[in-house]
Amino acid sequence: MEPQKKLINSAERCVDEALCGLVRASGGLCLLKGHRVVLRSDLASLKGKVGLVSGGGSGHEPAHGGYIGAGMLSAAVAGGVFASPPPASILAAVLSLHQAGASGVLLIVKNYTGDRLNFGLAAEQARHRGVDVDMLIVAEDCAFDRPSKAGRRGLCGTVFIHKLAGALAEEGCSLDQIVSKMRDVLKGIGTLGVSLSPCSVPGCLPSFDLPPGAMELGLGIHGEPGIKRSKVTSADEVVKTMIDHMTNPDSQSHLPLKSGDSVVLCVNNLGALSCLEMAVVTRAAITCLENRKVVVARVMSGSFMTSLEMAGVSLTLMRADQEVLRLFDAKTSAPAWPNLSTACVSGRSHVAEAPVMSTRPQDDKHSQGPLSPVMRTVLDRICSTLLEKQEELNSLDRASGDGDCGNTHSQAARAVQDWLQGHVVPGCPGQLLLVLAGLVEEKMGGSSGALYSLFLTAAAGRLTEGRSGAAAWAAAVHAGTQAMRRYGGADPGDRTMLDALCPAAAELMKLTDAPPAGQMAVLHAAVQKAAAGAEATRHLTARAGRASYIAAERVTLPDPGAVAVAAILGVVVETLAEQK
Repeated sequence: MEPQKKLINSAERCVDEALCGLVRASGGLCLLKGHRVVLRSDLASLKGKVGLVSGGGSGHEPAHGGYIGAGMLSAAVAGGVFASPPPASILAAVLSLHQAGASGVLLIVKNYTGDRLNFGLAAEQARHRGVDVDMLIVAEDCAFDRPSKAGRRGLCGTVFIHKLAGALAEEGCSLDQIVSKMRDVLKGIGTLGVSLSPCSVPGCLPSFDLPPGAMELGLGIHGEPGIKRSKVTSADEVVKTMIDHMTNPDSQSHLPLKSGDSVVLCVNNLGALSCLEMAVVTRAAITCLENRKVVVARVMSGSFMTSLEMAGVSLTLMRADQEVLRLFDAKTSAPAWPNLSTACVSGRSHVAEAPVMSTRPQDDKHSQGPLSPVMRTVLDRICSTLLEKQEELNSLDRASGDGDCGNTHSQAARAVQDWLQGHVVPGCPGQLLLVLAGLVEEKMGGSSGALYSLFLTAAAGRLTEGRSGAAAWAAAVHAGTQAMRRYGGADPGDRTMLDALCPAAAELMKLTDAPPAGQMAVLHAAVQKAAAGAEATRHLTARAGRASYIAAERVTLPDPGAVAVAAILGVVVETLAEQK
């Protein structure tokens, strides 16, 4: 027995349960008792207007039930997965609309033999009962150069017909008017699909085999294979191949498209492409069409007519004049119709000017002051210490993180060294901290870069040229630590750099009222507190940062971030002690 790969309850019940889920979630829809038929819940509003019925096999969701609403379908009939619906249910849908006062009923049918037969039979039976009914066959597949007698398949272009015919019906057009306008529009619609994987009907094996790295061009929406198999290339190349094939005049099923033509583009996810891939393909399709001097008037991109979980995409193009666009833009309450802009896609300026940013602190001109030499010495020593500790920090990080803590600290150290070579150290400590914040934000990266940058930016606000005594530095370290806690969400005891920093910051607050002679003692005590805090992280369970996702019993080494902070503080105090 094949292991279950689909999130369903059973293959037998999945269609009925899916229809129930759709209807329960959409206030405008209801189910017809005893049938797999979804109806508008406000059928009375059809009085005197043409009703629209579509449908087909299940597995193409959101088609067709998602397109029911004012301005689109009045009813949809579902068969089993990839199976045509029974004529009795189609007839029940038609009669429901007729009895609600619809002036006529249009059946919109995709060109598959089973659908043509079953919808055709229902149409004949409805005529016998006095219903004014007509049938529109959608056959817009561009795959085959020489289509067989069965003709071209009906694909995602059907959704365009739902929309345009629905807008005409809503305006009160007659059945004959709608059919004649839609037959004209159908001449200007073409669809082509490509897939990187097959799909499998619930309870069955995949419909065809596609080796890894291969793609199938021109396949249908029931898992039937296509016309050509090739190697998967870039999205741009795949899209160009598709549009070239769709518009190739040597093919009997091509869509004639010339420079200056205006089109609506539908980029349809066949089921399993990520939204990211869909957006890449959408960009490629717009660009490819514009390169051919085709005006892209509207774009819809998403899942509109799927093939279960097939990893593929189909492109539908519809030549569009002002009238087609007016109908396309008309409002609808159908739950699966996207909320689209009515602005023309081509020719619209789609890039906004970036805001004017002041220069980066590290690029500003600074003037030196009495503190500049000692601050330069301290910085030099911090950088060389971090570079020496690169491998130690990496190996500590490998136990609980991604093993790059030493690398990120070294990147920051090298960035500071490079900056020191070409710049004077400003006399104002606050300005220097802002420079360092800018450098680590840009060069260190990751969450460490953000944390150090937060610390330095918050600390900088407490230090000016006039306010740079011991108490001001203590307040700066305190402010920086608080900023890290506020935005990083960690606290002491969570096994992060704060386990070294917080005890040191608390100790440094004693500088606020320590006599000058006692200041060095406070600094040395702060270093001890930081070292002890870092060492104690050996016995802590990580509750923040990436290490919090690792099993606690596996980590018995100190936290690399805390070790780095203790080392930095140690170097600062050691250098200051030498200056005395």
